[in-house]
Amino acid sequence: MYHHFLIFAESHFIIPAERPNHYCTSHMSTLPTANPPPRFGNDSPSPNSSFPSFLPIVIVFTLLSILGTIAIAGFLCRYVKKHGLHAITISTGAAPVSTALYTVAPDTQIRDATVERFLREIAGEKPIRFTPQQLSGFTNNYSVRLGAGGFGAVYKGMLPNGLTVAVKRLHAGGHDDRTSQEQFMAEVGTIGRTHHINLVRLFGFCYDAADVRALVYEYMEHGALDSYLFDRSHQVSFQTLRDIAVGIARGLRYLHEECQQKIVHYDIKPGNVLLDGSLTPKVADFGLAQLLNRADTHKSVSGMRGTPGYAAPEMWMQAGATVKCDVYSFGILLFEILGRRRNLDETAPESEQWFPKLVWVKYESGRLLEVVETCDGADEQDKKTADRMCEVAFWCVQQQPEARPPMGVVVKMLEGEMDIAPPANPFQHLMATPKVANMWTTVTSSVNTVSTGVDIDGVSREICST
Repeated sequence: MYHHFLIFAESHFIIPAERPNHYCTSHMSTLPTANPPPRFGNDSPSPNSSFPSFLPIVIVFTLLSILGTIAIAGFLCRYVKKHGLHAITISTGAAPVSTALYTVAPDTQIRDATVERFLREIAGEKPIRFTPQQLSGFTNNYSVRLGAGGFGAVYKGMLPNGLTVAVKRLHAGGHDDRTSQEQFMAEVGTIGRTHHINLVRLFGFCYDAADVRALVYEYMEHGALDSYLFDRSHQVSFQTLRDIAVGIARGLRYLHEECQQKIVHYDIKPGNVLLDGSLTPKVADFGLAQLLNRADTHKSVSGMRGTPGYAAPEMWMQAGATVKCDVYSFGILLFEILGRRRNLDETAPESEQWFPKLVWVKYESGRLLEVVETCDGADEQDKKTADRMCEVAFWCVQQQPEARPPMGVVVKMLEGEMDIAPPANPFQHLMATPKVANMWTTVTSSVNTVSTGVDIDGVSREICST
């Protein structure tokens, strides 16, 4: 029985430590039929000669064996369900996460599985821990680079079963080593425990304290949203843009409202949203993300998080961060989806450089479609959808976090499931022209008489007279 159980464990290459085992089966053996006793002479057989006297013993023994096998199998199933199987580990140096919680899958096991079976097996599982040698083989020694940034570089790779992946290799060592470790643990600790169609999938990771620190993601054919969105050579329908916006909102709703712990991303922007072959958006890059208990309303953060232009105002003031930080960033992103331009364009005329403010001016004057270029030639329904998307964006970027809607409400408003109240001007603090008055005026009528007054609302009032 133990031998059969080991065969079962080796036939499934992804077996996390805590995964319930639903495939345990009992192996029942059948004893060979006993030969009848020999007959001598011409004695006629007795009526009971075909039923030897020891047959009841055989039957009892067989039944006890079967019951014993079932009992042992049941015990093993309950044990595995409660404690899990120990992962196969390959020593790769010290790691910030316990290797006993993650399975290192040999290449042969991955190669023998089809892509569909691989995806089915890892659904809901913990990420796989790969070795540095495996990643070097998957990426052909990191020969095809997809992109790079301050975190490191992303390379194209392929698993032995033919599944294309993106390997994000973080900088290791140097003065930013601590930051690299924090980003690594943030990504594995957040996206590693989620599974949603609008979140990029983390297949596995590699951690070698002295050399390799990498994350293995599903490959996205169309790359980052910003490179696709701002390239006017791509013909994108307005309905596709709306679907992209709704998909991102659903992903954030999942992070904020549907996970066991709330996950705050802190860096929502077009560069951190990826598009697959069918232009389905997937939120990516969880290097700044944090877990937030459901009972907590605020989270203390150290230092500035996010990207200027997308980060919520409270992030700059070092105030307690909430999920509403992501709501603000999504609002800015929604403006960029509508206009297919970045929120800040320093080459534009001064009055049009900051796009969200320009959109409000056009919206307030009833000329919104002038800045939504994708609505050229659009039908009436598309125009209504554009108007709705703009109103949602205005609510998302309200100055006060309490005024911003939760992502669940944002999804409903975008999908037309609820009415949208007329938004307040989110840029009032930027657009109101301050009244610059002559605070102090001096009128001298004589050497001994000086009148000093303050101009309030255009009315000069005398304060003192001597």
